[in-house]
Amino acid sequence: MSSFFAHLLRQGALPAATCLVLLIGAAAAAEQPPNVVLVMCDDMGWSDLGCYGGEIATPNIDRLAAQGLRFTQFYNNAKCTTTRASLVTGLLSREHGRLDRSMATVGEALQGAGYQTTLVGKWHLGRGPDTHPAHRGFDEFYGLLDGACNYFDPARRDPPYKGGEVRYFARNFTRITEFPADYYTTDAFTDEAIAALRRMAGEDKPFFLHLCYTAPHYPLHAKPSDVAKYRGTYRDGWEALRRRRFQRQRELGVVGPHWTLSESDSQAYPWETADQDFEDLRMAVYAAMVDSLDQNVGRLLQELDALQLADRTVVMLLSDNGGCSEEPGGRNPAVRRPGPVDDYVAVGPAWGWAQNAPFRRYKSWMHEGGVRTPLVVRWPGVVAPGGMTDQLGHVIDLLPTCLDLAGGEHPRRLAGRDLVPLEGASLAPIFRGERREPPAELCWEFAGNAAIRRGKWKLVWDSLTKQWELFDVESDPTETRDLAADQPTRVGELAQGYNEWALATGNLVLPAPKAP
Repeated sequence: MSSFFAHLLRQGALPAATCLVLLIGAAAAAEQPPNVVLVMCDDMGWSDLGCYGGEIATPNIDRLAAQGLRFTQFYNNAKCTTTRASLVTGLLSREHGRLDRSMATVGEALQGAGYQTTLVGKWHLGRGPDTHPAHRGFDEFYGLLDGACNYFDPARRDPPYKGGEVRYFARNFTRITEFPADYYTTDAFTDEAIAALRRMAGEDKPFFLHLCYTAPHYPLHAKPSDVAKYRGTYRDGWEALRRRRFQRQRELGVVGPHWTLSESDSQAYPWETADQDFEDLRMAVYAAMVDSLDQNVGRLLQELDALQLADRTVVMLLSDNGGCSEEPGGRNPAVRRPGPVDDYVAVGPAWGWAQNAPFRRYKSWMHEGGVRTPLVVRWPGVVAPGGMTDQLGHVIDLLPTCLDLAGGEHPRRLAGRDLVPLEGASLAPIFRGERREPPAELCWEFAGNAAIRRGKWKLVWDSLTKQWELFDVESDPTETRDLAADQPTRVGELAQGYNEWALATGNLVLPAPKAP
């Protein structure tokens, strides 16, 4: 008998029968697998968070990191759809994020392990009978089935340069077309997540909550009070921002002493020629969106505390790709207005690149700026607080991690269909402070950009330069030294390996390197 219950029994505060019931309940709770809350941010750069060197106020996520573990070498797929497909299936990307019936989702796998499952926020993997989240393992769904939307009014018809399509919001299978006057997606998703926590906490089963914010994906929409905090912060431009973030990263230890800041990006433009007031406003609104995201993560963590679930819940937070260089609508300040409900603006390539300091490139590219993501993990009593690891991981590892925590197994068949085996492996050993075998090989492809990594070697195909580049990402993690000309044999072997993967998975096959 625990000392606490023994004390109550000796004092006569509780009858013996009551103490026995409480003991049985406590033992059952201790044996129950942990709850899992998996938070996905959208288009958030590697260096945006304070705990990864950013200047944006993110005290709640920073506290989560201080109470847990930060990964410094964790990968996504550089694009919304491909990353989400890999996360929910544990498989490297097929045909730009295809999700079909041969793949078990994390929701289906955890339902089989006895979990309640809820998805709130952005899905972006389809609406049909084979791809809708409520058909693919989630007991409850609320959010956006598409990729991006107006934050204040998701039913608003977007400007023509985004196709003019009204975005598809739903609660389970019921489409939502009207929203309150004070609606803001980041807040609304948290409201729904908190309601789901309260509902699931009342059941005698562990739960999996996948909370997928659209922030800080464009359009640049934020509350004026949040924007005001950052006006003027970015008046010295993106190059200065990268240098400041890199210095903080060194102080924090999230980059090593041998790291160097990558060179200027080919799609960036000189700060001296830019409309600096407009550029400061664009980045200020983006920062406000990250700030609001952090405020809402704080609300979520407070609810876990209020429900007395924090000690029994694993919380993980990451981004689906690096900062975004896309620029729908252009950057003409005479017609673009970042912030309010009636415009559709993005930060553009220069800020999108700076958000990934110290790395090269951004979303849709397979250089490290596109494919690296922060990953913060808190698991009280298991993950040592204040930790940091450079062990290699990928979003394909998250499904097997959840199954490992649940004590479940990946199904070989589901609803009469044979399933593709998992390609990822559990991160739980890393959570416990152990070393695990890194992935033998990782491959990526999207929109003509591609890469393969084996050990310390990474071969990258850039759709702009249209050539293979070779990097030793252990000694040169910011990809500043292309070794392709010096090691043609290795380039050929890795390119062949990439193309074999591409042929097997329906991805783009690329030209073999020219013989030296």
